[in-house]
Amino acid sequence: MDFKLAADYSPAGDQQQAIEKLTAGVKEGRAHQVLLGVTGSGKTYTVANVIANTRKPTLVISHNKTLASQLYQEFKEYFPHNGVGFFISYYDFYQPEAYIPQTDTYIEKETEVNEEIDKLRLQATSLLFSRRDVILVASVSCIYNLGSPEEYNRFVIGLKKGQKINQEEFLDRLVGLHYSRSRMELDRSLFRVRGENIEIIPAYSDEILKIGVENGIIQEITTRPLISGQPVELEGTLIYPAKHYLTNPDILLTAEKQIGLDLKKRLEQLRKENKLLEAQRLEQKVNYDLEMIRETGYVNGIENYSRYFDGRKPGEAPWTLVDNFKYLFGQDYLVVIDESHMTVPQIRGMYQGDLSRKRTLIDFGFRLPAAIDNRPLTFAEFEQRVPQTIYVSATPDNWEVGKARESYQLSAISYQTEKKLMKADNGVVEQLVRPTGLVDPEVIVKPTENQIQDLVAEIIKRKEKKERVLVTTLTKKMAEELANWLVDPQNTPVPLLVHYLHSDIVALERTDILADLRAGKYDVIIGVNLLREGLDLPEVSLVAILDADKQGFLRSKTSLIQTMGRAARNISGQVIMYADEISTAMREAIEEVERRRKIQMEYNEKNGITPKSIEKPIRGRIAEQSQKSKVKSQKFTEIDLESLTPGEQKKLIPQLRKEMRQTAADLDFETAAKIRDLILKIKS
Repeated sequence: MDFKLAADYSPAGDQQQAIEKLTAGVKEGRAHQVLLGVTGSGKTYTVANVIANTRKPTLVISHNKTLASQLYQEFKEYFPHNGVGFFISYYDFYQPEAYIPQTDTYIEKETEVNEEIDKLRLQATSLLFSRRDVILVASVSCIYNLGSPEEYNRFVIGLKKGQKINQEEFLDRLVGLHYSRSRMELDRSLFRVRGENIEIIPAYSDEILKIGVENGIIQEITTRPLISGQPVELEGTLIYPAKHYLTNPDILLTAEKQIGLDLKKRLEQLRKENKLLEAQRLEQKVNYDLEMIRETGYVNGIENYSRYFDGRKPGEAPWTLVDNFKYLFGQDYLVVIDESHMTVPQIRGMYQGDLSRKRTLIDFGFRLPAAIDNRPLTFAEFEQRVPQTIYVSATPDNWEVGKARESYQLSAISYQTEKKLMKADNGVVEQLVRPTGLVDPEVIVKPTENQIQDLVAEIIKRKEKKERVLVTTLTKKMAEELANWLVDPQNTPVPLLVHYLHSDIVALERTDILADLRAGKYDVIIGVNLLREGLDLPEVSLVAILDADKQGFLRSKTSLIQTMGRAARNISGQVIMYADEISTAMREAIEEVERRRKIQMEYNEKNGITPKSIEKPIRGRIAEQSQKSKVKSQKFTEIDLESLTPGEQKKLIPQLRKEMRQTAADLDFETAAKIRDLILKIKS
């Protein structure tokens, strides 16, 4: 099936030449290309056109969840009739297992799973296995262990009208896919039986799938919304697993035997090195885990034994989302790395960070050496799996540029025709002119003396014009303190609506805060590096950078250019840098912005273009927090557990844990203990 691009506009500015060059490069088989596009030039629209032209399944990788959310929404709008999925880490809170030898502190793994994101992840893989016209937007979660695609595909259940079905066998298969039977409540990953009829809510859907059976023959298959709506009749359907990680039961005995052999070998090694405490610790840990797996099929930390269950050899790479693409499409798919100057280093660094933590756990007897093989891909392994890549950035790094130029030169040798090579892009396609004619924002440098008072005055100017402001600080604490100070009406001539934004705020909530900024619920958002790449906020007319002259990652040339770009979608866009001196990074960033402004202004003058602000509708939320709304405004002491269903009670736990940690941080240990007891009551 073709990709059908839906847009109310056609390519403009630099977009058409960029689309043509990138499309030609993909069709010629170039492994690497760079799209160097300024903020607001429509890079996502350009990429969407390339996907439509090349008709390749595509994996889009972003370095943070907020940008991934935005890209997912954009691609869904561009391709409403194709399969667009969202695949990021489903943890709202993740504390990995760790050991600190200096203080003899063992930290147990603790997580809080976001059910909505889990649903979207499962939906993404179901799309991947069911159609070729698919675009998945992912974070670096795509390079972590997901389980074998071959096993996943083997577990998929296919149904069609007229098919014979044995109810008992079918229900056993559903349980094998990690679905659970329910007699009353029906929710994601649950099924119930009414006579011969079976109702299921797939883990990746909000609709009820009904299998109508009569005398062992499927008579009808329908799907309908959970709350209201008419059923839609289907000729057939596929039911995908409720979990990504699936294990063939036949492998369990083999895996258990191999774990036992490896344990014996490791214990001998530790005792030989006179590490008796470590040997005792490991023996108890592994034997307990094996007993739990044997009895329940699961244990906390089961992923550390994934190599045995996957049938992988020591050191062999795990199965990831990238492997799913390769398994299904071979070399015929495309990878787009958004904000590549950030995402590529992140992909490169994941393996080493994971390895360091695991080494300590192994050395001190908390895990078998096989735990190392539950890991992300190394960068070399990632490169081997990716056939063609487009790196997208306003400030691409030297590594991506070098790869693109090398790929261009190889292509030139192979094709030798100017027509095919589209002449002189050299692997790097520039997109500097915006379709709206907007030029890069004016940059002003002001001293740090009285910077907060000056900032307040600038914010009020924008507030009067119904424009918005972004302020970037160096630390999360500084962002919170400044937000709290600005929101106090005693500190400002007029009341200001302010919020902070940083990595402690869960992924979907960050997107909602930015939408609220656009809608006027806030005048100002204060943040750290989450206010940098890719945020699409046309109402923002001022970006204020505090401590712009400080040395470091957040005030490098690349970071400054990216931060300035947040003001490039508004005709009144302006950047104010508060600094006592012009650092090298500041000077280089300002010079690059001025170079781009000159090109843009010359293009506008030559083509008679009058700049205008970008206009974009405010998108709806990725996932409505409907379940939370029932209890969000309540204090834990006011919650009546009897009035909530078991499912609703379970969904309270992440919120209560968050409140418990906050009260403990405020030294209110008595309240924290009461919340802990409530959590235990719900679990019991």
